[in-house]
Amino acid sequence: MAGTTPGTPRVLRAMNDRAALDLLLEYGPLSRTRIGKLTGLSKPTASQLLVRLEAAGLVVATGTAAGRPGPNAQLYAVNASAAHVAGLDVNTHRIVAAVADVTGETVGEFELRTPGRRADSVVREVTEALDGAVADAGLTRADVHRVVIGTPGAFDPNTGRLRYASHLPGWHAPTLLDELAAVLPMPVEYENDVNLVAVAEQRRGAARGHGDFVLLWNEEGLGAALVINGRLHRGFTGGAGEVGFLPVPGAPLVRQVTKANAGGFQELAGAQVLARLARELGIEDAPASGTHHEIAAELVGRAAEAVERGEGGPYATLLDRFATGLATGLASLVAVLDPEIVVLSGALFARGGEQLRARVAAELAELAASRPRLLAGDVTHRPVLRGALESALATTRDEVFDTSR
Repeated sequence: MAGTTPGTPRVLRAMNDRAALDLLLEYGPLSRTRIGKLTGLSKPTASQLLVRLEAAGLVVATGTAAGRPGPNAQLYAVNASAAHVAGLDVNTHRIVAAVADVTGETVGEFELRTPGRRADSVVREVTEALDGAVADAGLTRADVHRVVIGTPGAFDPNTGRLRYASHLPGWHAPTLLDELAAVLPMPVEYENDVNLVAVAEQRRGAARGHGDFVLLWNEEGLGAALVINGRLHRGFTGGAGEVGFLPVPGAPLVRQVTKANAGGFQELAGAQVLARLARELGIEDAPASGTHHEIAAELVGRAAEAVERGEGGPYATLLDRFATGLATGLASLVAVLDPEIVVLSGALFARGGEQLRARVAAELAELAASRPRLLAGDVTHRPVLRGALESALATTRDEVFDTSR
């Protein structure tokens, strides 16, 4: 069968169809008159388009606009059940899975705790978490068009093995990707967790409309995502953005960083430094229990609250020193990439709020030649999972919404 030629009626119809579907995703239910105005199509052409999309199962009639009699008052929306995707967020303690319909609405979610993970348990854990979310959505595995799995580190495209995440037990087997492909009936993609946070911010958050930005993540670990000309930059081995390993002034050199799973920037401004700073500053009411990132988040939160109240003292000093450490590493990234904006995301930035953001911005203005705007991340609820769903949706919509075939 001969391929279609750009500019032929079939291709032009497909382009109009996709434009209308994208408008329905953006605005919600629209009348055919409104779709015609937004696309520039005539009323007869818009009507034919909607008939075609309804017959294809891609749009549904959803009622009428109040106070507008006549056939044009009928509203249409994307058929949410036209496709479903899944996303998984994996860390050392748990796997969270979610299913979304083609509009992006989350319709099922499941969390699986993974203490004592072993190398032979990963496939079982992934399928159990996915099946839990699928069941919560009232679906089956066969209803899911695509899965995106987010992990720390990155799968090297040259070897298929996970790199830069020695702290994630069980995920380094050379046959893991083949084993998962054998048990999952849909396409499966893998992405670095911080890259997925950047996808979420680019699609739904602070980075919308920005083609060049850096996202700095600070939670269990310190990492970055690099977006250049609107696209994620992953690097040759998938390791672009592994800035926890970045040598920086003010921190000792760490050799054999992949074995130590640490580096200069992580030691200067990662979560683990907050407890040490608290001890050095004589803060006596520091939290005594919890993981290092839970303790760090609590300390940063208390410091920000103290500064907000106008208090000085050790908590204010802690916030200043933490901000200086963060700006030191960011200055290197800014010097190389010259981004339009920097998005600060993760639990430590969320707890530090505007007080921490403003201090990092002020320090960066002193250390970097260019001065990108620093913005707080907007996607704060399960941002890795949201990014996984958005990534899966982008590809799935291209496939399902293509009416040229």
